[in-house]
Amino acid sequence: MTAGGKLDTTILDAGGRLGAKGLFGLQNQQFREKLAEFRLPAWRIRQLETALYGQRVTNLDQVTTWPRELREQVAAAGFRVGLPEIVETFRSVDGTERYLIACADGQTVETVWMPEGDGAEDDDSGPESESGSAPSGRSWTRATICASSQIGCAVNCQFCLTAKLGIIRNLSAGEIAGQVAAVLNRQQAEPGRDRINLVFMGMGEPFLNYDAFMDAVRLLAGPMGIPESRMTVSTSGIVPGILRFAGEPVRPRLAISLNAPNDAIREDIMPITRKWAIADVIDAVRKVPLRSRERVTFEYVLLGGVNDQPQHADEVVKLVRRANFPARVNLIAWNPGPGVPFATPDSAAVDAFQQRLRAADIPAFVRRPRGRDIYAACGQLKKTGNQG
Repeated sequence: MTAGGKLDTTILDAGGRLGAKGLFGLQNQQFREKLAEFRLPAWRIRQLETALYGQRVTNLDQVTTWPRELREQVAAAGFRVGLPEIVETFRSVDGTERYLIACADGQTVETVWMPEGDGAEDDDSGPESESGSAPSGRSWTRATICASSQIGCAVNCQFCLTAKLGIIRNLSAGEIAGQVAAVLNRQQAEPGRDRINLVFMGMGEPFLNYDAFMDAVRLLAGPMGIPESRMTVSTSGIVPGILRFAGEPVRPRLAISLNAPNDAIREDIMPITRKWAIADVIDAVRKVPLRSRERVTFEYVLLGGVNDQPQHADEVVKLVRRANFPARVNLIAWNPGPGVPFATPDSAAVDAFQQRLRAADIPAFVRRPRGRDIYAACGQLKKTGNQG
């Protein structure tokens, strides 16, 4: 945003040169203001939006509903689509792909594609018309895209590799939604035809980049065609963001990165707890009006010997019951990263923790690690090539 509060879409190109004008990420009146010199009627703006977000074009010449002369005039004036570009791909033995995606200023951010998801998606909401079988020549029937909201992260969770970056900068709405568009293009996937889930669980804390994140959600749920019921946003517990989120007419499902059964343990591994205790976070979540059959998800990273014992499971049961809203718990065995001093719990401890929750009638699921061998799993994203 400029000092006057107007959206500034003049950005650096990949070579660091000033003047390129990206269009991807704009909506409605923003197009009119940015393209005012061309005096485009409303129907021309709608054609551009359809091309950018429905067809996910990568250059203006592909906006074939516009006459060639208009496309050339807009391009000659320095405007371009500005879709982020996948510059490097890492493929796991399990089919997961991790992407380095370049922004216009040369910074990169990480995004993950998980064919068939990770086993912990919520299947009790969303369109029922999507196909349950893979199209000819395709190996997957459903998939999850994990998108980032910031380059780096300021929250400093001690078990997360991304925390080692610190915060570099916020992403714009176009850069957030653009990650999704770039991945859909690579996979030739189509929302509505294909069952695509979207999780904002990549690099960054979405509620510390709230306005751009929600602008991206409106793009994705609107012209890009991904239902809000297919999206989940995870927050470490930014209370002001949760309270704003509660008033949104269009919003993803909510996940809280809990990761500890009490404030003492949580403060050690998630310093954000010093600002907002678990009770503060839960009080804020109670303000969120849940839709029919919707549950809040508590994400819980199990750290060997730290928060994975039977007594910790019992505390989680009490915590979820006191919350008194529909909830589920996703358990994640910690994914290792260089220089992060924690241990992955053994599978018996993970199973015992899950069974203790289920015995208390708490829906509990284990998120299957995807892409560990390419540093694509939860908590492993660090904006580098080989992660060494």
